[in-house]
Amino acid sequence: MVPRKQYMEKLKKMKDKNIIKVITGIRRCGKSTLLLMFSAYLKECGIADNQIISVNFEDVANEHLLDYRKLHEYVTAQLVPGKMTYVFLDEVQNVPQFQKAVDSLFIKDDVDVYITGSNAQMLSGELATLLSGRYIEISMLPLSFAEYYELVGGEKRDVWNSYFKNGGFPYTAFIEDEDIRRDYLMGIYHTVLLKDVVARKRISDIPLLESVIKFIFDNIGNIVSSKKIADSLTSYGRKTTSVTVENYIEALTGAFILYKANRYDVKGKKYLKSLEKYYLVDIGLRRMLLGDKNADIGHILENIVYLELLRRGYTVDIGKVDDKEIDFIATIGGDKVYYQVSATILDPATFEREIAPLKKVADHYPKFIISMDELPMDEDGIKQVNIIDFLLGT
Repeated sequence: MVPRKQYMEKLKKMKDKNIIKVITGIRRCGKSTLLLMFSAYLKECGIADNQIISVNFEDVANEHLLDYRKLHEYVTAQLVPGKMTYVFLDEVQNVPQFQKAVDSLFIKDDVDVYITGSNAQMLSGELATLLSGRYIEISMLPLSFAEYYELVGGEKRDVWNSYFKNGGFPYTAFIEDEDIRRDYLMGIYHTVLLKDVVARKRISDIPLLESVIKFIFDNIGNIVSSKKIADSLTSYGRKTTSVTVENYIEALTGAFILYKANRYDVKGKKYLKSLEKYYLVDIGLRRMLLGDKNADIGHILENIVYLELLRRGYTVDIGKVDDKEIDFIATIGGDKVYYQVSATILDPATFEREIAPLKKVADHYPKFIISMDELPMDEDGIKQVNIIDFLLGT
């Protein structure tokens, strides 16, 4: 198992703190494995087996605990008096009104609660109200390239080619057969679609939903709107409205399939209200659904960089400077970093196109162009970085 160091460090720092730890992310990104690793860490710290209570609500054996009252009764019966008990509730969104059980456990002495979920709606509505100020969210993604490289080893470029094609869902690294890997990714896709999108949002027109998904998958890195998608699908014979498309997109972001990047006017210093970009949680799902014929290297690189910036804790927006666009403005605390992403900038015209928006930014925050090129092409303090070096932090 790859250690998932950044997530483990967060859990270690929050151990025994009086706050609920909520781990969110798409199915099969490694949430359950993270809890297993943290459980092993607790035992290394001298925590006894009976001080760790773990319930996975995807397991049929735990169906009797899908009632929040029975869940509460089950856990409280096993608490160890006078010692800290660690409670792991995996895929807890399957329990209706689970927040009542979680809140009741949280207020008890010597109980440290950790929950995972595959849908953002678990942190909205009643849960947010009842547990307001009592939880901290750890947003989990599939493997980064650095984690993938650590897991499989070998020659860097070979590993990069594999990651670029297949994405970072942990188990895909161990599947050598192309057809089996595709079936595995298809299984993830259909599970998320049916359990976390269709069932939760009660969507009846599944073919239309899949048409919206394919359109967005095919347009990662492009500015889109609900109206544009609706108009395009209608012109193809799939009549729909922008309101329906917007609801579908909300469901897809809620299931952590899509992530939205808002547009920010750098000179006006304000967010723009429309024409966002969407990125996928894992590029392997795109190839699984669309195949290689729809490959767009530049936008796939852009997607990979976007996810990496999220992993590093940045808030990521797309930038507008006059009539030009900056791929990413990454903000953390009071600091910013500007990024352009391109497959290659060896062609002088491409180089000028990519660097021009960065030159228009008047502040002194760092500015980078990320590409697959290995020759440095720095200019005016704007640095060119190879994609592999960027992802490995070298």
